Amino acid sequence: MAGESGKKLFVGPRFRRIRQQLGLSQTQIAEGLGISPSYINLIERNQRPVTAQILLRLAETYDLDLRDLATADEDRFFAELNEIFSDPLFRQIDLPKQELRDLAELCPGVTHSLQRLYAAYTEARRGETLVAAQMADRDEGTRFEANPIERVRDLIEANRNYFPELEQAAEAVRDELNVGSQEVYGALADRLRERHSITTRIMPVDVMRETLRRFDRHRRQLLISELVDSQGRAFQAAFQTGLTEYGSVIDGIVNRAGALDEPARRLYRITLGNYFAAALMMPYAAFHAAAEQLSYDVNVLAQRFNAGFEQVCHRLTTLQRPTARGVPFFLLRVDNAGNVSKRFSSGTFPFSKFGGTCPLWNVHSTFDTPDRLLKQVIELPDGSRYFSIAQMVRRPVAPHPQPQPRFAIGLGCEIRHASKLTYAAGMDLEKAEGTPIGVNCRLCERENCSQRAEPPITRTLILDENTRRASSFAFSNAREL
Repeated sequence: MAGESGKKLFVGPRFRRIRQQLGLSQTQIAEGLGISPSYINLIERNQRPVTAQILLRLAETYDLDLRDLATADEDRFFAELNEIFSDPLFRQIDLPKQELRDLAELCPGVTHSLQRLYAAYTEARRGETLVAAQMADRDEGTRFEANPIERVRDLIEANRNYFPELEQAAEAVRDELNVGSQEVYGALADRLRERHSITTRIMPVDVMRETLRRFDRHRRQLLISELVDSQGRAFQAAFQTGLTEYGSVIDGIVNRAGALDEPARRLYRITLGNYFAAALMMPYAAFHAAAEQLSYDVNVLAQRFNAGFEQVCHRLTTLQRPTARGVPFFLLRVDNAGNVSKRFSSGTFPFSKFGGTCPLWNVHSTFDTPDRLLKQVIELPDGSRYFSIAQMVRRPVAPHPQPQPRFAIGLGCEIRHASKLTYAAGMDLEKAEGTPIGVNCRLCERENCSQRAEPPITRTLILDENTRRASSFAFSNAREL
């Protein structure tokens, strides 16, 4: 974002996103920078420029890395636009990449709207939309709006997976408990009973059956299955504490999201409750300090905070406090069929919204090596490089003969941050060969990939009965227009 001294920049949308990420009003940030609120308003509307001096003052006053704050959202928005406009629907439109970058930078709201419109189009094309008569009866106009998972994912990304109100609330509760990580569950159970007349009970599986947690409002009982391990019990007690004591704070965050249909509202509230629970188990200041001290050793952090591998990885993606920012990680959770059930990014990794992941990414290999943590340098077609670790995790044990749930967790960051991780110790990250992967097959234009599941939608498929290649699909080198 910064330019040469005296250079004027019109970066209103980016400036507004930074202010919102800091949780400041226009008046508050104006006071901090020593300029008028009306000037801030004009800056954000791109009617006044931002000088390099103002940007430097912003960085110094709020301890910001403006490069990280500016590029993460724009790169993500650009990746979304690039994915959308790679569709054959737009093959007759010669749209330069720079125009997409300009749109992502200047009009993030338009980018978000296009993404939702394309999602609705994609589902309609696949026959997953409601019939026209049903749609006519709805106040909200798209099937995508009825998809609470994608809607909540968008909201999490818009907040960069960081909610300062919940962080402060969780730290306050943890300070009041004043117990070690191993005693959190017992202390929370006592707190729920003494302050809210809620009894916490561990129940046998034949009573709970397939349910792991249930709150009985009438009897004021929090019931947790015996199948849930100690980390999970602490998490569920923390979740209930968050909803009980800070429900109004959670509702305030939900209300800021604007109009949401009921499924999305409920899921967002649950997601924020989960966020609070993780923040209580792993309080921000203590967890961030430990992560830095231990060079982000996930297993040691899990032991120190009595948390699971997945819980720690997820928590690492939330370390976005302006005065104590951690490594900007991205996280992916997949099952052994390749279905993505969780994705978070506080960095710039371009997750696909309309497809799976690349099979060359070793996150999928963890099912073959369940007791090993795998590491890998990966490289996308545009040359961007990332460092990732992956490990298989098991969810709460299931009674026989039910299948035991297994998932693979991938955690990564840009290669420039990898030197901070214990997993990269001894590696020459500049010279390390990166495994060439794609966002997914439909967008990847790498040739001769034996793992390719479908041809890229941006190229013409070539069919030749006289030739059999390593890849099942051959395609032209020229992009379709």
